[in-house]
Amino acid sequence: MSTSRTVICLLRNDLRLHDSELFHWAQRNAENIVPLYCFDPRHYVGTYNYNLPKTGPFRLHFLLKGVEDLRNTMLSKGSNLVVRRSKPEEVVADLIQQLGSVSTVAFHEEVTSEELNVEKRVKDVCARMKVTVHTCWGSTLYHRDDVPFQHISRLPDVYTQFRKAVETQSRVRPLFPTPEQLKPLPHGLEEGAIPTAEDLEQTGPVTDPRSAFPCGGGESQALARLKHYFWDTNAVATYKETRNGLIGTDYSTKFAPWLAMGCISPRYIYHQIQKYEKERTANQSTYWVIFELLWRDYFKFVAVKYGNRLFQIKGLQDKSVPWKKDMTLFNAWKEGRTGVPFVDANMRELAMTGFMSNRGRQNVASFLTKDLGLDWRMGAEWFEYLLIDHDVCSNYGNWLYSAGIGNDPRENRKFNMVKQGLDYDANGDYVRRWVPELQGIRGGDVHAPWTLSTALLSQARVSLGETYPTPIVMAPEWSRHVSKKPRGAGPSAGGKKGPSHTPKQHGDRGIDFYFSRSKNL
Repeated sequence: MSTSRTVICLLRNDLRLHDSELFHWAQRNAENIVPLYCFDPRHYVGTYNYNLPKTGPFRLHFLLKGVEDLRNTMLSKGSNLVVRRSKPEEVVADLIQQLGSVSTVAFHEEVTSEELNVEKRVKDVCARMKVTVHTCWGSTLYHRDDVPFQHISRLPDVYTQFRKAVETQSRVRPLFPTPEQLKPLPHGLEEGAIPTAEDLEQTGPVTDPRSAFPCGGGESQALARLKHYFWDTNAVATYKETRNGLIGTDYSTKFAPWLAMGCISPRYIYHQIQKYEKERTANQSTYWVIFELLWRDYFKFVAVKYGNRLFQIKGLQDKSVPWKKDMTLFNAWKEGRTGVPFVDANMRELAMTGFMSNRGRQNVASFLTKDLGLDWRMGAEWFEYLLIDHDVCSNYGNWLYSAGIGNDPRENRKFNMVKQGLDYDANGDYVRRWVPELQGIRGGDVHAPWTLSTALLSQARVSLGETYPTPIVMAPEWSRHVSKKPRGAGPSAGGKKGPSHTPKQHGDRGIDFYFSRSKNL
């Protein structure tokens, strides 16, 4: 093999060494490897429709830690992570010219338009400079080539059909081994500084002690989280019962932020589940982790099938809905000032921490699209800005679903905010945690303060319209559940946190709102 063969491994949402086809291939086909991460300025501008910030402080902080962690791992293996602040196609062109030994540029393929445009530009640069391109597929549990549909156009439009087909006709591929040592960088190549948030003209996040996701970015942290959730605590064995929780770190796996940046491989999670089931226990909870990974796969393949329809106002169904673009209503929603406590608590948690429970996401999305009738893209772009675990396919797929123009076999699904609050936060602890102005209201009464007498509100030091908003909208179905509120349990319910906080009677509900059989949500 010629000593001049250099491979550039362009990293994007694949910030890991374990189960990486990219590095496995490069190790076999190069004398020198340039692992490259580019802080692309296009990620730090406004969103497409409403010009909201594209990358928020929590995700950026998580990303910076992930890049730093990967650099440290590579240093321990005889290499380094080259970091640049520029467009990938420009950086690749500069490196090809500077090094003079680049034979191949390799990267994992993505599926949505902005990422595909980057790939096209990189390929154009390589073609012009007579350098080959090698691509891999590594973001899903089931490999794209292994799903049992002859063409992506045959992908079912209902998740259950997809799930049953892959579970019976496909297999999850084995893991690629983690290299013990990496081929070195070409001599004299500068590593480049990892920027700060300020360097990227962004603000750093403020840490909130109430966060349900107080975790750090990076592959090391991702693998440690799996070890904790599976092997140290056995929390995975009760996941199906606890996953609709609202408070604490262990009611759900919390893998999503690391999955979104590729710090952990979905195949690694799958094979660890297989190992856990063999050595500890196999039950509905262990299966449900795989079930959720399959949803993630499905949304990725839906994006391949439908392309930019994922982002268009008519959605996958090409359905015209008279969405409103009322900025007063939108601002109340995004700032947690709707006057509906369960919505406001979730929106404030998102704004303060970059995280929101799955249960919360379903509810605030339903409220924005069904109760307020606002353009679903407003919500999708707000989530894109703030979510620490933003994954473009899952985010937009879920918003289309919630808006009734995506992959939903049952139309006109609408969540009842009061009922949902009482079902999943029966004593109101979660609402009082994030809406402190309602802390004086005891028990489940906190979910509908507008129904309380003037005397009770006065006693709780709540003045509707002054210390807390009156609801910006009222749904008639809410009144059916007001009389069922638990009362007088006090503001704290014994300080329950985490899994024990989830009402057991709702343990068999689907992980997403995709599986609730009742229209009365």
